[in-house]
Amino acid sequence: MQRKTVTILILILIPLILFAGAFYKINFGITSTLVIILSMVPFFMLFENKKPKARNIVPIAVMAAIAVASRLAFAFLPQFKPIIAVVIITAVVFGSESGFLCGSISMLVSNFFFGQGPYTPWQMFCCGIIGFAAGVLSKKGLLKNRSLLSLFGFCAGFVFGAVVDIFTVIAFTPQINLQTIVGIYLAGFWFNITLSIATALFLYIAGLPMIQMLKRIKDKYNINTNSG
Repeated sequence: MQRKTVTILILILIPLILFAGAFYKINFGITSTLVIILSMVPFFMLFENKKPKARNIVPIAVMAAIAVASRLAFAFLPQFKPIIAVVIITAVVFGSESGFLCGSISMLVSNFFFGQGPYTPWQMFCCGIIGFAAGVLSKKGLLKNRSLLSLFGFCAGFVFGAVVDIFTVIAFTPQINLQTIVGIYLAGFWFNITLSIATALFLYIAGLPMIQMLKRIKDKYNINTNSG
């Protein structure tokens, strides 16, 4: 089966697992583990029949660690976190599969400090899908300047909040109707806009310099993590 087909199937399968976990109250540790495993499949399929080299794996691990550290560094500011910006930068340089893996891992690991919960798999998927989308758009040349990068980051913050709010609606709302849905989204609006502004701001200030530096490292060491 072609790598792109597998990737699409996984991007469909993960949301199904998340909804099943929310509806049937499956332990979030199980769903988190499944999300991580499925996130790794497209990345390692990049190497086809070759054994992945350390130089192709280490950069993603380092970027995930930076993403976690960036979230911890701003722990004193609710929602004002650069973690999504770091995931987007990773995807722009190393590709969509790498962005998805970095996003899901960084959210899982950082929640060991901020607190794990049934929302964790949803945060993992959402951060991962933002990274995946950033990689796809970058490959098409749609994130080539500071303004476009920041605009995508701003929208990504709202997407993250909107997806996580879906979990809140499913898991904690006794009666799901338009009124409760609107209420939950309005309650989370200021948190979501804070995350959006933070992501856009960090990308505007540090996005291009980090991308240029990482691309030089990638070229120097012949790091191959981009999909063909």
